[in-house]
Amino acid sequence: MKRTISILLVCFMLVALLAGCGSEPASSTPTPGQTSSAPNESQAPETTPEPEIVDGRFTKTRSITVEIYDRSNDGGSPPEDNFYTDFIKEGMLRDHNVEVTFVPVGRWTEVEEINNLLAAGDAPDVCVTYSYPTIQTYANMGGVLDMAPYLEEYKDLLPNLYELLTERNLFWNKDPEKGTVWAIEALLFNNARISTFVREDWLKKLNLPEPTTLEEFENMLRAFKDNAQLLLGSEASQMIPFSISYDIGWRADHLLSAFVPNDMTDKEAYIHGFDDRHILYPGIKEGVRVLNKWYNEGLIWQDFNLYGAGDNTEDNLMKAGYVGSFIHNWDYPYRNGEEGIHANMQKLVGPDAAFIAVNCFKNDAGLYRKFLANPIDRKVFFPSTNDEPLASLLYLDWISKLENRRFLQIGEEGVTHEVMPDGAIKLLSATGDKIMNSPNNIDYTITINGLDLGNAELNAKSLALGYAGVDARFIEKAWPLSKQDGRIIPQFNVGEVKSEEGMGPALADKRDNFLVQAVSCPPDQFDAVFDAGYQDYLNSGGQAIIDERTVKFAEYYE
Repeated sequence: MKRTISILLVCFMLVALLAGCGSEPASSTPTPGQTSSAPNESQAPETTPEPEIVDGRFTKTRSITVEIYDRSNDGGSPPEDNFYTDFIKEGMLRDHNVEVTFVPVGRWTEVEEINNLLAAGDAPDVCVTYSYPTIQTYANMGGVLDMAPYLEEYKDLLPNLYELLTERNLFWNKDPEKGTVWAIEALLFNNARISTFVREDWLKKLNLPEPTTLEEFENMLRAFKDNAQLLLGSEASQMIPFSISYDIGWRADHLLSAFVPNDMTDKEAYIHGFDDRHILYPGIKEGVRVLNKWYNEGLIWQDFNLYGAGDNTEDNLMKAGYVGSFIHNWDYPYRNGEEGIHANMQKLVGPDAAFIAVNCFKNDAGLYRKFLANPIDRKVFFPSTNDEPLASLLYLDWISKLENRRFLQIGEEGVTHEVMPDGAIKLLSATGDKIMNSPNNIDYTITINGLDLGNAELNAKSLALGYAGVDARFIEKAWPLSKQDGRIIPQFNVGEVKSEEGMGPALADKRDNFLVQAVSCPPDQFDAVFDAGYQDYLNSGGQAIIDERTVKFAEYYE
């Protein structure tokens, strides 16, 4: 027994000595806010632990994955592997010793795909979406990282991110009680939303003035239909006076907004504004009724309800010259250079074929009302499977640096842009690997949406030249009209609205479906179809959100 005890004592002493001499340093990636105690000077290790970052670079290579939208553009490049992704990869490896891999996600099905990736635990380390309720849903299940402590702990390492977004956008979604930040908001730099477009060459051919009222616009549509033979010749049967898609709330925005009472309060707008298509605003039904009338008169594309998200049929009809008017993103017909609507119309129809922006839908106060966004855009977040939050934040900082995002937005001189005598940037049509799959590469500059060259005057001059092959006059007209009489609803931060959790995609589908049915049904069925769909929307969760928002608004702002 004595010998056994002696042996055990010797073993314990040896273990203790080995533990004291050979203990490893703590992990080099501390939890934000965590501090390490200094070692006893008399027992200091012989070598200093390797620091995590030296001169902005990780001492050991890190790897992250980043979501990138796939727009399925005709003639586009692989969004996850091209000239611009190589530029980012090389820069991140050089400046921060971080390897970047891009993961493509369908632009038009991004909410569904992100849902699936998060549910499977396969989401990229850096995710981007327009749907905050999707983020909130997974945050409540522990599937999203709280970015607040990381933003605070590593602020000194993120000068470009803080300079671009400021604390306003970084902490826009900060919960007023819990202090959590599930996502940061990208900067909406050029705050324009939608424009109404009509065929300029058709107006001239029919000797019609640009429409400035709903009545004039409607008469123009009838003139297009009645003169299909003159305008399209042997293809007269292809005539589409007004085109729209399944996403009626977005694609009829100017028309629908004209029916919203001008005296709607900010409170009312907030309570009913969780649907980004504003379908719950008062008066919208009467705008949809106008669309129903047009559809039944044959003034609207009769097959619009057959094509879903991401389908290019409508764009192809525009390129072929069959469409007389439509409402869409403020610069939509001028995008995508040689592959775009404008360029193809000029090639297939003639050099005078072009869409021009107009304002023609006035509200009850005589204003061309547009509901513009706050200075926020896409939401960038990290799923809980992200084990490299600092590397991911350094990625956001890198793409936010002016010289980097400037290159991503305009590309190479002589290839994708030229510098004009006054310093303005004129974009050129690029092909192959250097083509931009999105306007000014916004899918890569996920912290900013809108051309920013670092100088306000230069930005203004360059904006009109930012569409390869498009006369600047079209942009100069569309840009101010898209913002005329704009209204921005203030931010009301009431924290989490629990009834919104998980409801975004489901309610959006219900909204789109009942609006499509209301537009395409016979006129004598319109009220029944619209009211039934609207009530189903409310019963399926919409009313619960309205009720909770009403209570929250009173709690925080009354």
